[in-house]
Amino acid sequence: MKLTKTEIFATCMFACVFELIVNIYLDLKLDWYGYFQKGPQWGSLIVIFGIYPAANAIFLNYYQYMKNVAQKFWYIIGCSVFAVVYEWLADKSGYFYYNQWKIWYSAVLYPFIFLILLAVLKLVRKLIHSQYERISQ
Repeated sequence: MKLTKTEIFATCMFACVFELIVNIYLDLKLDWYGYFQKGPQWGSLIVIFGIYPAANAIFLNYYQYMKNVAQKFWYIIGCSVFAVVYEWLADKSGYFYYNQWKIWYSAVLYPFIFLILLAVLKLVRKLIHSQYERISQ
């Protein structure tokens, strides 16, 4: 089942807000990593409003086709490996940099981030369903 436009919008907005909150603390406050150079950058908006929502929508849309727990597990691991490789390439290309952050921190956290995105989708679907029930009564 493909995601509806409402599900895509709601989960992508969550992904943007989640990314912004994390970056306020880890990038701007603690300076553990960042985009391009230290401090806010206009170019980082491409990442925040382009890459993160797109990755969220792709991850959630294809996750819906997984049939069993093993497939879902390996899909999350595969997406996490892809994200780590992408982050490593971003570091090597210069649009991302590390200070105190280590790439293995990302490798450990990405599966949990993907699980959070799945939980948000579940919440969005529950809210939509309860809205339809309320309207139909």
